[in-house]
Amino acid sequence: MSRVVILGAGIAGHTAARYLNKWIGKQHEIVVVSPNAKWNWIPSNIWVGVGQMSEEDVTFDLAKLYGKTQVDFRQAKALAIHPEGNADNAQPFVTVEYTRADKVGVQENITYDFLINATGPKLNFGATEGLGPEHGHTVSVCSAKHAIEANEKLQASIEAMRKGEKQTIVIGTGHGMCTCQGAAFEYIYNVDHALREAGVRDKARIVWLSNEYELGDFGMGGVHIKRGGYITNGKTFAESLMVERGIEWITRAHVKKVEAGKIHYETMDGQFHELDFDFSMLIPPFAGVGLKAFNKANEDITSQVFAPNGFMKVDADYTARPFLEWSAKDWPRTYQTPAYRNIFAVGIAFAPPHLISKPMQSANGTPINPTAPRTGMPSAAMAKAVAMSIRDMLNGAEKPTHTASMAEMGAACVASTGSHIFKGTAAAMTVFPVVPDFEKYPEFGRDIELTFGEIGLAGHWMKYLLHHAFIYQAKLRPGWSLIPD
Repeated sequence: MSRVVILGAGIAGHTAARYLNKWIGKQHEIVVVSPNAKWNWIPSNIWVGVGQMSEEDVTFDLAKLYGKTQVDFRQAKALAIHPEGNADNAQPFVTVEYTRADKVGVQENITYDFLINATGPKLNFGATEGLGPEHGHTVSVCSAKHAIEANEKLQASIEAMRKGEKQTIVIGTGHGMCTCQGAAFEYIYNVDHALREAGVRDKARIVWLSNEYELGDFGMGGVHIKRGGYITNGKTFAESLMVERGIEWITRAHVKKVEAGKIHYETMDGQFHELDFDFSMLIPPFAGVGLKAFNKANEDITSQVFAPNGFMKVDADYTARPFLEWSAKDWPRTYQTPAYRNIFAVGIAFAPPHLISKPMQSANGTPINPTAPRTGMPSAAMAKAVAMSIRDMLNGAEKPTHTASMAEMGAACVASTGSHIFKGTAAAMTVFPVVPDFEKYPEFGRDIELTFGEIGLAGHWMKYLLHHAFIYQAKLRPGWSLIPD
């Protein structure tokens, strides 16, 4: 009997665990390690952040769910990987520290035959002084609890507007190297919708503040989409949404510091600006969670296994080269680490070979460009491919049998722009592939027949149905594996 250890129980980790439980759970051990007691459907946190959903609507208890499966769940934080074992233990192992209330601080070494790193990101609020809900002056929707606090502060702002006060609302990215612009993009429209429902939209100035070079970049280098039979670009699509709703925008911006009621930011031209606010939700930059790695002699090999940002190196081409020499072929396909055939990294945990958007910097040398997105559909696709490869390798395959390159897969995004069942809308967009391939698609880098965008009430219904479908799937309800990831 072999043991597969999965670090993380988010979209990627839980997807891998679901399928491995289905395919090998009766023959082999599956251990899931996560510091969080609950699974969170993060895309719906934006609805929690405007009071349209509760924490219970977007989370469930992991221990209770895994208790019904073959999965051994450990509520703990992974600290270090020992891929060669050590003098005391010849088998590879990972050191974890429990976060469960009755075992807080207790450490344990868990041996493994295969390891999947699906730890996701560290929310690096500390990269910008004054950013974030815990030690700063802005709110977040990156977790369900963050989103609850965001809604509380939003409601206070709405109440102030009901009393006749003007409010400035700033939503976007809190650092020049942020990813996940889509979550902030979706949240700003839900806030706009909430203000209109409350009858106070005329009291609010809403500002989009982003590190994107142009609106609609989303860390994907922009996108051309087919809409209504015509080809347009993401910039025009995004600008039209904001103009229709009276939302201002500031792009090419790096937030340097946040004080109570004041954002300090730098723009691409090297100028420094200040923006007063009453309510602000800014996405933080992401970093690796801080896992260490040690060899058999207990020497630190973290720099060999992980990139400088803390994400794990996989089968990508990390050779430094100019932007014009980047290729879709640089991107990983199997997510296996180069030095250890039994270690994989999926979702946000793997290190991209480079940005997708063109690297930019201000006149002062400050990097201002979105980093590569790899959440949602891509994370699930990677996790399922890795789960299939591990299943096959346990059955005798010498190497990974399945691939899920972001340069060979598409992604669909349904971004809510108001959650009312009859008056809500959503922007539905698909791209194929996520990483543009200008050798295969020389004009736009993507298949324009499979890359399109529309907005309307039907998109909102789809978003609402997807919320329930994916939670149904994550809870392993009957027929869950028939639902596409």
